[in-house]
Amino acid sequence: MEVYGYARCSTDENRQDINRQKRELKQLGVLSEENMYWEYESGTKADRVELNKLLTKIERGDTIVTTEVSRITRSTRQLCEIIELAQRKQIKLIIGAFVVDCTRGQLDPMTEGMLKMMGVFAEMERNMISQRVKSGMAHARAKGKSIGRPKVTIDRLPSSFIKHYPKYKMKQINQLELARLCNCSRQSVSKYIKIYNGM
Repeated sequence: MEVYGYARCSTDENRQDINRQKRELKQLGVLSEENMYWEYESGTKADRVELNKLLTKIERGDTIVTTEVSRITRSTRQLCEIIELAQRKQIKLIIGAFVVDCTRGQLDPMTEGMLKMMGVFAEMERNMISQRVKSGMAHARAKGKSIGRPKVTIDRLPSSFIKHYPKYKMKQINQLELARLCNCSRQSVSKYIKIYNGM
């Protein structure tokens, strides 16, 4: 029986620090770094690489730990699918201090209701944030300000990537290991490699 952790931030490593979640996952019982799955993706995105890997890997009796329900998903529909999978695979979900034990296959109605309510609030919070962002962007445009992230150039590549890229170049590590060392997603590392190589 293994204990796995899942951490997620919506934006890349330059804007959000995922290490706090990793530290909390260790405190919640995820002792092995290899059992931690993390990524920089939107919580509403259904097809997330690391989450899908985790959900495929888990076996009966295993435990998935995350710091809060919004980390694993901000979609009520996807949360319901994860609850169904947890019951089918008979695993345990630990969401911060909230324990959802599906190891017997069944989930009591009160626990299921509370979990789904947490999911509704996480989705509502995300929608409110999105609404505020859109309103702020419209206000900025009205004032003539440019919108969007600054373009990543070779001068703006993270120092961690510059430090560890030679190991990747010499085939001492693969792209996933490089992403972990740089504390960013594999997609970001792939983009950095293209920028570094002038592609």
